[in-house]
Amino acid sequence: HEPGAATTAAADGFRAFAPPGRIEPERVDTACARLPQAARVEQNRPTPRPARVAERRQAFSGIEGDHRSSLSIAREENPLNGPQSICLLRLSALGDVTHVVPLIRTLRRAWPEVALTWVIGKGEQKLLEGLPGVDFLVYDKNTGFAGMRAIKRELHGRRFDVLLQMQVAARANLLSAFLPAKRRIGYDRSRSKDLHGLFVNERIPDRPGIHVLDAIGSFCEPQGLKQNEVTWDLPVPEAAREWARAQWPDDGSPTLAISPCSSHALRNWRPERYAAVAEHAASRGWRIVMLGGRSPLERDTSDAILAAMTTPALDLVGKDTLKQLPALLERADLLMTPDSGPMHIANAMGTKVLGLHAATNPRRSGPYSDIRFCVDRYDDAARRYLGKPASELKWGTRIEHDGVMDLVTIDDGIAAFERCCAARGAAG
Repeated sequence: HEPGAATTAAADGFRAFAPPGRIEPERVDTACARLPQAARVEQNRPTPRPARVAERRQAFSGIEGDHRSSLSIAREENPLNGPQSICLLRLSALGDVTHVVPLIRTLRRAWPEVALTWVIGKGEQKLLEGLPGVDFLVYDKNTGFAGMRAIKRELHGRRFDVLLQMQVAARANLLSAFLPAKRRIGYDRSRSKDLHGLFVNERIPDRPGIHVLDAIGSFCEPQGLKQNEVTWDLPVPEAAREWARAQWPDDGSPTLAISPCSSHALRNWRPERYAAVAEHAASRGWRIVMLGGRSPLERDTSDAILAAMTTPALDLVGKDTLKQLPALLERADLLMTPDSGPMHIANAMGTKVLGLHAATNPRRSGPYSDIRFCVDRYDDAARRYLGKPASELKWGTRIEHDGVMDLVTIDDGIAAFERCCAARGAAG
C-alpha cells in the first residue's frame, strides 16, 4: 500500500546511490492544498456486455458511499510542453498497481505521445499485460542487485525526463538509483521511509486524509496536471471473459464471490464467519463462488469455509490465472474480502465489495468507488489496541494485531450484505 508513517533507518551506505543535486520544494500547506472536488469514476466497460450485467453496472455507476476524491483533473500547463519520457516505479502489490492505472490514463490524456515505461513486479505485470501505451520492465525481487543491473542494461543508456518513484520500500528505493532521470518525483516527507528522500529531488504534496489511489494520482501534480477522472479499463482478454462465462450459468441468480485471504495474515477473517454470511446469502437465493490463489493459506482457508457450510458452493480457488481473475470478479454481483488485491481489482471492474475492515481504514484503502457495503471496525480497533480513537491516529496507521479482525462480527457481515441487497432492490 501507499506508505504510512515514516520510519528511521540506518543505512548510510545507500547514499552512494543517491542522485546528485537534491532539491526539495517546501511542504504545501494541507489546508490550502486539499481539493474537495469529487472525481468521476469509470470502471471497465467492455462491449458487448450481457444485458443483466450491463443493467447492474448502470445501476451502481459513479462515486457512492461517502467517498470523495481530494484531487481534480485539469491541465495547468500546455500539454505540448510536457515531458517526452516518463518512468513509473511501482513493483507491487496487485491492489496498488491497480491504483496506478488511473494515473497512466491521466498522463496519456494529457500527453498522448509521451513514452511511458513502468518498472513492475512479475505477477503484477501478468495482471496488467496488454495495457496500451506502456512499456513494462519486469523486476524480479528474488534477483537482487543482479536484477537491478539487468534493468539498467535493458535501458541501453536511456535517460528519462521524469521518474515517478511511487514505492518507498528499501528495495524500490535502491532500484530507482539504476533508473537515470532528470526529475525524480517521490512521496512527501510524512510518507517517506527507508531513506526515500535520498533518491528523489521533488515530492508530491503532503495531504493526509486521502485514499491511496488519490495519493498515487497526485504524482501528476508536480508535472502541472491534476486528476479528477478515475478510469481503469483494465486489459482483460476476451478469452479470459469466455473462460469466466463458462464457470457458472447466467441464469439470473445473483453471485456472491468470496476471496477470503489478504497477503497480510492479520487482516484475515475467521473461516466460520465467512461461512455464516455465505449461508445467509445462499438462503436469499445467491450463488456462492470461492476464489483465491494457489498458496497453502488460501487453499486451507477456503477448505475450512466450505467444510463449515451446508450449502454447496462453486470452488474456483487456484483454478484461474491473473488474467482470468478480473473476468471472474466482473461476473460477480458482490465480493466479500478483507483489505486485499482482489478488493481493488473487483472495484476497478465495477463490482461491489463487502470489505472487512478492522486492521485498516476503509476510507484510505477500501474499495475506491463505493464503501457503503464495507464493515468498518477501524475505530474500535484503534481504541482497543492503541488506546485512542481513529481520528487521533496518523493517517495510514495499520492496526495489525492478533485478534483484531475478531472485532468484525457475523452480524456485521450479514448487515453489510443486506445493505447491498437493499441497494440492488432500490435500483430496480
